[in-house]
Formats: sequence, C-alpha cells, structure tokens
Amino acid sequence: MKPIALLLAAACVAPAFAAGDGDSIDSTVKAVYAVISGPAGPRDWARFRALFAEGARLIPVRVKGPESTAVILTPDDYIKRASPNFEKNGFFESEVSRRVEEFGAVAHVFTTYESRHAAGEKPFARGINSIQLVRLDGRWKVMTILWDSEREGNPLPEKYLK
Repeated sequence: MKPIALLLAAACVAPAFAAGDGDSIDSTVKAVYAVISGPAGPRDWARFRALFAEGARLIPVRVKGPESTAVILTPDDYIKRASPNFEKNGFFESEVSRRVEEFGAVAHVFTTYESRHAAGEKPFARGINSIQLVRLDGRWKVMTILWDSEREGNPLPEKYLK
C-alpha cells in the first residue's frame, strides 16, 4: 500500500509538463506560445508554471512618452495580470522568426511574435520576446522572458522578420 501512496503523492507534486515540453529549446518555446494562446477562456496555468525555472521572471517593457520601464513579474504575477483578459478575449500569439544562441546549459532565443484576437486575423501587435532558458535535470526551462512591442518610432527590423 505504501508504494501506491508514494506514487500518488509524487503525481500531485510533479510538474504539469505536456508531452515533449522541455525536451528541447524548440519544444519549450513552442509550449510558451501554445499555453498563452487560445480563444477566450482559461489557460492551462499548471503547464505554464511547469515551463519556468524556480526564480523565473517575465519582464514586459512599457513605454510612456520618452520614458520606458521594465515591469518585473513572476509567473504567478503574470497569471494574475493576464487571466482576466484571457477569460474575456481570445489571444493568439505566434512566432514569426527566431534566432537561437546556445552554450552548455544556457540558451538565448530572440523570437519575433505577432498577436491576434482570433486565429487568421490581422495582428494587432508585434514585437520581440528575448527568452533565456536553462537546462536543468535534462529539461529546458525558461529563466526569463523580456519583451518589447513594435510601435511608432520602434519598428521591427527586417532582419528579425526572416
């Protein structure tokens, strides 16, 4: 009976990785985009949390006039901020292009994105996600996502659209 209880306890605390999440840099980046994208409604936040390393941060750059600020969020902070919008509105973020640098257990992915309210619509926003990953116990996990959006005076360079 004890082995079954231990197995059940382990299942309750095991990360909610979907099959393939974290197996490679590619699968991890694709999972980040997949878990936040979808029609109006809840997201799989357990899977989202499992994609991140302990101490991870999500950092959007916000610009007001000539000043910019970096808003530092934990994955749970991001969930609290994004959930109300995702519950009411569709949000589909897709990758347009990607540049990857890797050394040992560290990787940097510069990934250009487009955001839509529905699949197939014209994008309402574009920008670049700078994603830092670390390989821990054989799995790639997100350590940081720092992003900035395209706007007047800050267009996406052509080299990041290929």
